[in-house]
Amino acid sequence: MGVSGSLESYHAAGTRRGVVLGLAALLHWPEMDVLFLSPAYPPEMLQFSRGLAEVGARVHGVGDTPVHEMAPDVRRHLASYLHVPAMGDIVDVHRRIVAWLGGRRPDRVEALWEPMQMLAAELRAELSLPGMRPDVVLGFRDKPLMRARVEKAGVRVPRTVRVCTRNEARSAIKRVGFPAILKPVDGAGGADTHRVSDMAAFEAALASMAHVPEATVEEFIDGEEFTYETLCIDGTIVYESVCRYAPTVLVARRNEWISPIIQSLRGVDDPEIAPGVAMGRQAVAALGMDTGVTHMEWFRKADGTTIFGEIACRPPGASMVDLMNFSDDQDLYRDWASAVVTGAIAPRAPRPWSAAIVFKRAQGQGRIQKIVGLEAFVAAHRPYIARVDLLPIGAPRRDWTQTFLSDGNLVVRHPDEDTAFALAREAAAKITMYAG
Repeated sequence: MGVSGSLESYHAAGTRRGVVLGLAALLHWPEMDVLFLSPAYPPEMLQFSRGLAEVGARVHGVGDTPVHEMAPDVRRHLASYLHVPAMGDIVDVHRRIVAWLGGRRPDRVEALWEPMQMLAAELRAELSLPGMRPDVVLGFRDKPLMRARVEKAGVRVPRTVRVCTRNEARSAIKRVGFPAILKPVDGAGGADTHRVSDMAAFEAALASMAHVPEATVEEFIDGEEFTYETLCIDGTIVYESVCRYAPTVLVARRNEWISPIIQSLRGVDDPEIAPGVAMGRQAVAALGMDTGVTHMEWFRKADGTTIFGEIACRPPGASMVDLMNFSDDQDLYRDWASAVVTGAIAPRAPRPWSAAIVFKRAQGQGRIQKIVGLEAFVAAHRPYIARVDLLPIGAPRRDWTQTFLSDGNLVVRHPDEDTAFALAREAAAKITMYAG
């Protein structure tokens, strides 16, 4: 599916200005047209755009990436494209989309980048299109509301208090107690998340979060951290996956020397994770999930108790969709698209692999100078290495505090879960990147 038409400038009502790729394609839409918000960012959105195009949808993208800067692999999957100045200006983007559509209605409006999901829900409601409405999406975006709704369904959640001022936060910590977690209500990826054990650390965290308009003070849960992912069609779960973090995300984000590992487990029937899976199914139902992907994080304490963390109606980040694809030998990007466009996915065989992704962080600052241990690891374990995607020699090191992806990753897989994890641990310990 190629890009139709040529670049055009779109001008209307004075201040409305954007760049449209193949706007003429909107005039005669075929049976299934999908308006996809942010088809090029974050980078994994390219694969979801591809999935939509491959199952026969005409993909009409909206984003702030200029057309000439967009990767060809994105452009070729789009039937048309509206370039807006800033996706973060939701009111402006909403206005431009409505003007661009000019009364026409796509069949679906989709957004998998979390900041765009409320806008997608508002457009669905405004255009009377299928899919989740704002109140449902809000339940996945607003953590205190989310936890209240899943707790009502019988799910154990951490004590959580919403705060908007420092005084409210100080009052909340008296109720929640130490240790505690401070995090934004509207946040993702662990940014601005703090574990505090005393008032000094609490006050320091508050000071660093002065730019955050609304936050939560939460009970800290000490335990193993897992995920639970689903693909749903009309609220019915048609695909499930469980992964585990080693160590927990919070520990990994606080310690630069750690090479974080995320491992996909072979199935969802293991008695040790069954309570977490059951909790995930309850949460998906309680929040009214319709068609799409969910990503939940949950904890298992030393005594076996399972506790809900949070859930989003979007795919996981940190290359976890790739990780699931390596585990399944399937294409979840395309399956999501098939669920949206056709309302069905092809039958899936049992997961043949446990896969683990290892994120590497270089020692030192500057540019990557050398990588030690990689050749020996590849030579020893080549049949079980699914991907090596480390920064090349000479590339500038990334800021590990700003991206979980760090300076690249390796993916290993094996039919046996323990062996897969051992391979990941070996890669974490024996492969070292140096910058300078």
